[in-house]
Amino acid sequence: MNKNSTSKVRKAPPKVTIENSSENLTSQAGLIPVVHFLDKLDFMGLTRQTLSEQRASNATYEFSDAIYLAVVAILGGATSVLMIPVVWFDKVLRQLAGFERIPDQSIFNRIFHCFHFSMVSCLEELNHRMRARAWKKAFPTEKSCPGDSSDMWIDADSTVKTVFGTQEGAEKGYNPHKRGALSYHPLLAFCAQTKEILQGWFRSGSAYTSNGTVEFLKQLFAHMPTKLRLVFRADSGFFDGAILDFVESRGNGFLIKVKLKNLEDLLSSKDWKPVSRQDGWESCEFFFACRNWKKARRFVAVRQEKKEEKHAVQPKLPEMKAYDYFCYVVSETISPWETHKKYGERATCETWIEEGKNQMGLAHIKTSEFWANSALFQCAVLAYNTICWMRLCSGNEILKRWEVKTIRTFLIRVAGKLVKGSRQQTLKTPATHLFAAQWTAWVRLGIP
Repeated sequence: MNKNSTSKVRKAPPKVTIENSSENLTSQAGLIPVVHFLDKLDFMGLTRQTLSEQRASNATYEFSDAIYLAVVAILGGATSVLMIPVVWFDKVLRQLAGFERIPDQSIFNRIFHCFHFSMVSCLEELNHRMRARAWKKAFPTEKSCPGDSSDMWIDADSTVKTVFGTQEGAEKGYNPHKRGALSYHPLLAFCAQTKEILQGWFRSGSAYTSNGTVEFLKQLFAHMPTKLRLVFRADSGFFDGAILDFVESRGNGFLIKVKLKNLEDLLSSKDWKPVSRQDGWESCEFFFACRNWKKARRFVAVRQEKKEEKHAVQPKLPEMKAYDYFCYVVSETISPWETHKKYGERATCETWIEEGKNQMGLAHIKTSEFWANSALFQCAVLAYNTICWMRLCSGNEILKRWEVKTIRTFLIRVAGKLVKGSRQQTLKTPATHLFAAQWTAWVRLGIP
């Protein structure tokens, strides 16, 4: 090695020989606590109980096997059906998860192509049942629910997933990223307190934002603890009288951004008052019944004067103030400014969606068939929620704030060596970890 390539802190690297001879090594030791955490919640048993159909008695792999393998593989970074067996190629992972062998890509495709509507509905129910068990573990009180309040805020939104090739159910619809491209349009509901996906529906790309939302909420509300009052928060795509009627009929609340023709004309005629301690902001509130509504509801609005654009030569025109308006229909007894700030908290929902899509492969793993894709979408939801549930149960405040990518980098992709002896198996990992406290909390979730 040339002397010029060394420095005061670096010497010439020693010669090394690489041999492919060691066994019982793994690059994803952090998946072992995940496996044991899922087993503590009896994921496999609950999957068998929940699925309405089972494979033939002579089948080597059950549906529950395929779901379990897919969920853990997605947690490990799988982004396609091909990558699911690749993740499980790890001999140590297979052995410590109890799998003697795993299916290849063609068998995975065959199993998921057996899924249909009712089976996908069963997977949606499985998510709810797993959530109930996780909450009981994370919040071991009589309430078994997150937060000190009896109100739970639910953020709903839809997202577009562009597809390429020929996939069943992929159609042209609203697609701001690639106009005119085929896509899917999933509908999601998040828990604002825990960041988890309470429920997700996989939909065709031509579905409008609020399509099927009433049925979606019927299913969601039916699976939520009765002691909770739910507050449905959403953007203007969900501004629909039928949605509001249903939410109110169940004794729940709502906060939805308003979308109306001639909204500015309607608001400009109202009595506006300055917002206390908010310079340049004004607010108003009123009751209004839109067309086809059964009754009037409370509307609140805030506005801020637009800043004038500077021009080289100012034209002499009559002074007319222009405003940016923000209007909401709300059931809660909070001021217009508090409503505006409360709606602003919903922005984190979009962050969670992007995290699920880009870091957990939500709606990314696809085959040629719609219901197979829908089943894989539910597997990604379960994988995403497993991360959320483990964060909740960890008791580690830093770990609770970590994104999927961070957890996968520092807690899942960890080198390990399996050592056997004296009727005991030990998985040895590095003596030092960059985030030692978080690693310890992660391991304890599955292995005390």
